[in-house]
Amino acid sequence: MSKKALFIIPPERFNEDELFKPKEALEQAGVTVTLASTKTGEITGDYNGKATADLVFTDAVLADYDVVSVIGGSGTNDYLWNNADLQALLKQTHEQKKLLAGICAGSVAVAQTGLLSGRTATCYPVDVQKDQLQSHQAEYVAQHVVEHSDIITADGPDGAQDFGAALVKALQ
Repeated sequence: MSKKALFIIPPERFNEDELFKPKEALEQAGVTVTLASTKTGEITGDYNGKATADLVFTDAVLADYDVVSVIGGSGTNDYLWNNADLQALLKQTHEQKKLLAGICAGSVAVAQTGLLSGRTATCYPVDVQKDQLQSHQAEYVAQHVVEHSDIITADGPDGAQDFGAALVKALQ
């Protein structure tokens, strides 16, 4: 599969399982995964795991990617929620008929675009995230992964493996 994925992570405190498990699933299926953030270079996760952002997400050329996914972690709330540049990128992703995805707090970043309005979605099962989904007219459901033909959301570390599998399936 010669597909490409853009994973957007916060500039600090991404969740390791939410990044590494779906990334591994995609790479095993032959998908090239590029990591992007608000800065380039080494980024430290919630549990001191390391990842390297190759790109500032505002410099991403959407035509190069088949899927754009926002990864969660405690830094996502601080740096990616209510980020106007990210919301614009996610809306453009959807307008260009590319697969859009979010896991945990990343699901909230997707919901904040309004693209989940009137749809079911999932996120990490804490009130602050569930309230965000609901305030953007998305119906929260307690399951690991919610798949629509154009948007996939996942609940967090427990659903990270299933999220990766759903992304692989959607790209086939």
